Amino acid sequence: MKKIAIVAAIALAAFSTSCKKSDNNNGTTNSNGTAQVNMHLTDGPAIYDHIYLDVQQIEVTMNGSAAVTLTPVRQGIYDILQFRNGLDTLLARASVPAGTVAQIRLILGSNNSIVVNGTSYPLNTPSAQESGLKLNLNQTFTAGGSYDIWLDFDAAKSIVQTGNGSYKLKPVVRAYSAVTNGRIKGYVLPLNAMATVYAIQGTDTMAAIPNAVDGYFMFSGLADGTYTIMVDPGISTLKIYTKTNVAVSYGVVTDIGTITLVP
Repeated sequence: MKKIAIVAAIALAAFSTSCKKSDNNNGTTNSNGTAQVNMHLTDGPAIYDHIYLDVQQIEVTMNGSAAVTLTPVRQGIYDILQFRNGLDTLLARASVPAGTVAQIRLILGSNNSIVVNGTSYPLNTPSAQESGLKLNLNQTFTAGGSYDIWLDFDAAKSIVQTGNGSYKLKPVVRAYSAVTNGRIKGYVLPLNAMATVYAIQGTDTMAAIPNAVDGYFMFSGLADGTYTIMVDPGISTLKIYTKTNVAVSYGVVTDIGTITLVP
């Protein structure tokens, strides 16, 4: 099976205040120089029916230590479009050596695919991507601590349609932790607006698609700072909505309430 390695290179920083005491697998407090890590998969949405990723392994390498292989809780196919607007799924839970993370590798199998308007297509991966995609995350694991890490696929940016009607997977992934997780939530009405919500900070833009049932949306993994929120309706009879200077802080959910688009 061909495997695709998506690599997260992690920069040095200490976040000892972020850890919490946890039990290890035998029910005793973990104090033997290891930390508990919970790895989650989440997604930035895209307008496709499904995007299926074949998740085989996760490897975590700490500075000065050998790689630790984490077997997924459920090895195999994940429909990443199910994990948006604040939803995620637990990929793996394991103990790793305490210290600063040097590298994370998410290893995919070859059975990746996309469904567009009811038709399934294989997701081909350019050979240049097989060597891995580097991400930045500042994180140090303290012995006895428990940490949550999210791998956030940007589905819209990760899929490339070729001229011959096929699709390529060029993964665009962010990694963030509980202490580097700024969030914005809200609702968009009317429900039939077919809107896309954008959070813009400088040259960085993230997208969210409101839930069709209630219009709810959420951005996760945002950096500290101020953002412009733009809501772009998918129908021409409604105007684009813009709200500037939306403040985001780590560990806080910024609630911008209900946005009602008008003609």
